[in-house]
Amino acid sequence: MALSKLHDSNILFLADSYKITHYLQYPPGTSFVYSYFESRGGKYDRVLFFGLQIIIKRYLEGEVLTEAHIAEAEELYKLHFGSDALFNALGWRRVLAKHKGRLPLRIKAVPEGTILPTKNVLFSVENTDAEFPWLTNWFETILVQTWYPMTIATNSRMWKIDIAQMLHQTTGGIDMLPFKLHDFGYRGVSSVESAGMGGAAHLVSFEGTDTIAGLVYARNYYQAAIAGFSIPASEHSTITAWGTDEVAAFENMLRQFPNMPMACVSDSYNIWEACKLLWGGKLKQLVQDRKFPLVVRPDSGDPPETVVKCLFLLGEALGFSLNAKGYRVLTPCVRLIQGDGIDGETLKSILRHMAKFRWSAENIVFGSGGALLQKFNRDTQKCAFKCSAVVVDDEVRGVYKDPITDAGKKSKKGYLTLTHDPATHTWATVEHLTRPVAGEPDELRVVFEDGVMPVAAVDDFETIRKRAELHESEYTHPSHPLVPHTPTCLDCHACNSKCPKGNGPCGLCDEGKWKQWLVDWNIKECFKY
Repeated sequence: MALSKLHDSNILFLADSYKITHYLQYPPGTSFVYSYFESRGGKYDRVLFFGLQIIIKRYLEGEVLTEAHIAEAEELYKLHFGSDALFNALGWRRVLAKHKGRLPLRIKAVPEGTILPTKNVLFSVENTDAEFPWLTNWFETILVQTWYPMTIATNSRMWKIDIAQMLHQTTGGIDMLPFKLHDFGYRGVSSVESAGMGGAAHLVSFEGTDTIAGLVYARNYYQAAIAGFSIPASEHSTITAWGTDEVAAFENMLRQFPNMPMACVSDSYNIWEACKLLWGGKLKQLVQDRKFPLVVRPDSGDPPETVVKCLFLLGEALGFSLNAKGYRVLTPCVRLIQGDGIDGETLKSILRHMAKFRWSAENIVFGSGGALLQKFNRDTQKCAFKCSAVVVDDEVRGVYKDPITDAGKKSKKGYLTLTHDPATHTWATVEHLTRPVAGEPDELRVVFEDGVMPVAAVDDFETIRKRAELHESEYTHPSHPLVPHTPTCLDCHACNSKCPKGNGPCGLCDEGKWKQWLVDWNIKECFKY
């Protein structure tokens, strides 16, 4: 006999197993349970709040409970626990009868796109019907998954600050910043849902992506007609299929996409030859005639060294200029994208290395996959959902935890409001042992009540992007500046009088390892500047 298929979006399956019996564990007379979500610290000292709207609209909004859901949950939990006495079928049927399949909950949250320090309340949850206090924490499991899009959005914005710093330092502006970090993460995440949530989260700060699921989520949940963009690009199969002579494959790319930017992976065999002898040699005229840039993509080797070497080869072969800051800029017909091995530290290392050798950050775009969407967990920002108040026999009780073994896990107590002083840029979470009165200063707003998202609380993508925009001080006077070492030489004295400039150590030998490479590839013109 074939087993019946379960509905994986059934809200009665959106909880951990231990939640099933919690309705039996609250004190007699409990009528309300109030809980909150926060980042208790972690990798970054601030967060960009994003993603709760996806979860509400996907799982909680509307008539989400049916008799069929309850019946299949009864069957599953009887098998799961070996008993039919544990699942609260009666309670769920009361919710269905009284609220017609809608959830009697109130969720208040900070507006999405807001940047605020850790250790502050980000959203709160409370039942609105005194008959169902156990509902609040039933939904902890699914609501806590907000950690993922919030963490991705936070991380991408922090990388954006790093890129903006070096753009500003090496160009004087931040032109094209929204396209400087491209999402390559679709194949590296755990699921299509992760790709959708994480891909949309990245797009809060950037506009370049190959993760189509992120575009779908941004449209479906945030009314973005198109949140991100891409260009034609090759992969190794479309190049190596032509054979080991890459000229034909490269020329095909140039001719197939003459009227738009185009990216071509160029390290299938010899990235140095590809830059100097193919793009800058046999195909030089085709490249120089382009109105839109060829974007050369190395995909192997040590990223900082590979990027700088490619820049020198392309600059020597195709030309370059000096910008107002005195940094080299490739001719407009060619740029570089580095998508191999990019995480936060590698990205900064490449930018520093480029500046060290006087190459502007405007020459490069970054692509990132697993480190952009996958290499995170709930503890990256120490996200937690805790009960802070209950009402028992009509009496408010502020409740909290304070483990003797870990002070960092102490939770907040009572009802919570969030205050913000724009003049001082300070945020504070205020604890109340009585329910806050209407008009109390509070940055939290109702985003869900009794099955409905109020129209005023539904954020569109552009509104969220505007809230999350960088402040000029974040990249002109950063708290953690990226300061490249830019001496006239590295003081290694390995090359002595053999410097290509003829005046002692050139600063490009790096303890001698560059010297022979420079000679082999006849890099001369770039060293005059």
